[in-house]
Amino acid sequence: MKILIAIFLFVGFISCTVEPESLQYGEDACYTCKMTLMDKKFGAELVTKKGRVYKFDDINCMLDFYNSGSVAEEEFSYRLVVDFAQPGTLIEASDAFYLKSPELKTPMASQIAAFEKKENMDELKKQWNGIYLVWGELVTQFK
Repeated sequence: MKILIAIFLFVGFISCTVEPESLQYGEDACYTCKMTLMDKKFGAELVTKKGRVYKFDDINCMLDFYNSGSVAEEEFSYRLVVDFAQPGTLIEASDAFYLKSPELKTPMASQIAAFEKKENMDELKKQWNGIYLVWGELVTQFK
């Protein structure tokens, strides 16, 4: 009997782990604007400590929700954005490098792309007029 209880508790703990989900392009809808996620170079995801996942088609949609106060900032376990250089790959938003440029045609016109590696962002910044931003600056700009 003790073994069954231990197994039950173990399975219960495993099922409580909070993890991000991959973005399903062509299927998932943006929580903010309700548009279907289509462009794999863009997207974002917020995951709460309770495991609730919010998906977004553009960084500005995520920031609008993030700054709305609907969920307290400290309640998020994950703040993720798609790496422009690795389409469909989610990276930690606070560690990303951001390029804002009128040359970027994003799903909801944020004109912002995220990059895991600064050198990837620098390459595009040379081609397009744009400015370099970090997470804290983005959060402040969209308040």
